[in-house]
Amino acid sequence: MNYPIARHRRLRGSRSIRNLVRETHVSVHDLIYPIFVTEGSGIKEEISSMPGVYRYSLDQLDSEIAEVAELGIQAVLLFGIPEHKDEHGSEAYGDHSIVQEAIRRIKRAQPDLLVIADTCLCEFTSHGHCGVVHRDEATNRADVLNDASLTLLVRTAVSQAQAGADIIAPSNMMDGFVHAIRGGLDEAGFEHVPIMSYAVKYASAFYGPFREAAQSAPQFGDRKSYQMDPANAREALREAESDVAEGADIVMVKPGLAYMDIIKSVRDNFDLPVAAYNVSGEYSMVKAAANNGWIDERAVVMEMMTGFKRAGADMILTYHAKDVARWLKDS
Repeated sequence: MNYPIARHRRLRGSRSIRNLVRETHVSVHDLIYPIFVTEGSGIKEEISSMPGVYRYSLDQLDSEIAEVAELGIQAVLLFGIPEHKDEHGSEAYGDHSIVQEAIRRIKRAQPDLLVIADTCLCEFTSHGHCGVVHRDEATNRADVLNDASLTLLVRTAVSQAQAGADIIAPSNMMDGFVHAIRGGLDEAGFEHVPIMSYAVKYASAFYGPFREAAQSAPQFGDRKSYQMDPANAREALREAESDVAEGADIVMVKPGLAYMDIIKSVRDNFDLPVAAYNVSGEYSMVKAAANNGWIDERAVVMEMMTGFKRAGADMILTYHAKDVARWLKDS
């Protein structure tokens, strides 16, 4: 008599049959590669806490973009590090600021490569917060002002679209940011530009290496008043529902690895494409363990990618993207 367990094992007996019955597949088309661009020239600077990830000046960007395209990766996410920062993050929305110039350069070199622009102020403000800060001298309290921040974020999104960004990805977590940006893009004639909303973004300890990479650590306080509490799951659905109602085209969960349950919940409750951000701390932990010979980097990374897809992600933003693309070619 054949018991069900025997049937399961019969379908695991060889690599070919395992491939044939595999439920979840990772493709190079699932990948989005984050890139850091910086002011200056001749700069290709490795980020100490993110081995293999670099900051590029514009003149060093072409070879990186050519490699990305050659590997078959179809989309990049841009973060900019300006030379000058101020209280209002004015370099975020300048016509010739670092991200805007990087967008133009990439689209000239690789017109078919999707360029996604991260839309936030934290890399551009002198205080490192994602919006306009009001300081009360009497109480020494500093608050991020929601509506004043929205005005600048709309300006940033429109300037990025004017530069040629294919997708706007607001990461600021201000209330009403998708509605405001959608309205600003439409009014400026960019109805065709989609919004990939950082709809579910937690106040996570996994962002540490990114803050070194983008030089965006808050100079005081933290971001817990406008990013989500890692303990909350139901709130994630409320946040996603709000952004969907306001006009988001893609919803993102960030971070990814410790929030697989959230990715699954968002997938089950919304029919829009879902993105998972495999963030800097997740990347750096794998790199550190692999460099010490403690894990098989390729096996672990591919298992993570499969996990994101199995949980329901349609696309994965990951610093591992180039390695994953190479491994998929070799498999």
